[in-house]
Amino acid sequence: MSDFDANELEAPVATAVLTHIVRSIVDDADAVSVTSGPGKGDKILLEVRVGPGALGRVIGRRGRTAQSIRTVVRAAATNDDVDVDIDFVDA
Repeated sequence: MSDFDANELEAPVATAVLTHIVRSIVDDADAVSVTSGPGKGDKILLEVRVGPGALGRVIGRRGRTAQSIRTVVRAAATNDDVDVDIDFVDA
């Protein structure tokens, strides 16, 4: 079900929370993937890829849904002792 291994990620809690939230929003949960990598400075970049046509639902009107997701995931990242940036990418 999950396409990531929490033991290999730099921000396992933040990644799990992000994956859960995005999968609950989109119609095709299997098309969601979250990858992590180095971001700007000391931050970790989490890239979210969704299926065709689902990006609009994740971003929401005026980006409000995306901003809310970022807020929750950044709060979850405090459990990982890291700072994260989140990018939403159309697959």
